[in-house]
Amino acid sequence: MDYGRVIPYKTSLLTTSYQRFRETFSSRYPDEFSTFCEQNAFWLEDYALFMALKAAHGGSPWSSWDEGAAKRQADALGEWCNRLADEVQFCKYVQYTFFKQWAALRRYCHEQGIRIIGDMPLYVAYDSAEVWANRHLFHLNEQGHPLVVAGVPPDYFSATGQRWGNPIYRWEAMAQSGYQWWIDRFRMNFALVDMLRLDHFRGFEAYWESPATDPTALNGRWVKGPGVALFNRVHHALGALPILAEDLGVITPPVDRLRDKLGIPGMVVMQFGYDGPRSNPHRLENHVERSVVYVATHDCDTAVGWWNTLPRRVRRASGLPGLEPHWELIEAALSSRAELAIIQAQDLLGLGSEARMNMPGTTNGNWSWRLRRGQLTKSVAGRLRQATAAANRLPNG
Repeated sequence: MDYGRVIPYKTSLLTTSYQRFRETFSSRYPDEFSTFCEQNAFWLEDYALFMALKAAHGGSPWSSWDEGAAKRQADALGEWCNRLADEVQFCKYVQYTFFKQWAALRRYCHEQGIRIIGDMPLYVAYDSAEVWANRHLFHLNEQGHPLVVAGVPPDYFSATGQRWGNPIYRWEAMAQSGYQWWIDRFRMNFALVDMLRLDHFRGFEAYWESPATDPTALNGRWVKGPGVALFNRVHHALGALPILAEDLGVITPPVDRLRDKLGIPGMVVMQFGYDGPRSNPHRLENHVERSVVYVATHDCDTAVGWWNTLPRRVRRASGLPGLEPHWELIEAALSSRAELAIIQAQDLLGLGSEARMNMPGTTNGNWSWRLRRGQLTKSVAGRLRQATAAANRLPNG
């Protein structure tokens, strides 16, 4: 996927579509569009203005904009709204178009018996409408720059930890508003998907913060998160929460207790289960029913790439023949007692490291692999069905 080419190409198509939309409804927009804007005004107004302002400032981060716009001064925002009225309306139209098309896709999936799992990261990007419109909810200085940033301490993936750079929430301010920002965020995500995987779930119990001036995450510290209080408020507002916990990394007993108290499944990863002590929770025999088993995560190599770089000692101890490592891991995952099994398309296809999705700690060349039409053949589907049936995971009927 070449995002540098795709984005301007699709933007030009959307611009043409908007021009025709505006010409067709020059006097009064259709009720469907007006209703969408009204129902989503609580986020759409800030988002559309943010995107229009960002374009007007050459794509620079919001903290470097005109002072009135950056600090959301009422008079300045009023002037900018008038100046960028058409650009703001275009941004609303793009969102309206997306939500309309996504709703149609989701209906089709439901008709086919397919549910969609979304991914909601714990943090948001600094240069975003969320931070710009809610500075009081983040640890920022007077100029709007982060004081502390998110990440994780040194681990399997990085000796200096991972400095993600996302601004840290002011949880006390979130609590004072009854976690309304989070309620709105969950509500919008559930309008798009059927289940949510909470990325970096452990951060709700305790999170790693580092000084924003540090180039690495080495000098960070653990800080307590909101815990069950946040989820109680969201549950009270929205009802049952179909969520999964991404509970990988430095997991402590308090994190396990929070996950279990909420009654949500955590993650086990097949690639992590062939080394370490017998108590390793990723070992197949240690899987629990209330969990989701993955062959790998987006941060891992593909099954074939993983096997090819695995030390001989671990290969021998794994008990895997290694003739078709991708299918061997897939069949092992399906045999797990975990209630849900998830397999990456790259592993269904038996692709090597060239198809790896992401390399932690790097910023280039990631998230560029794309599944192409025709790659998932009847042969692949047949073998997957056979393995799924053998594991007694086929849906009833």
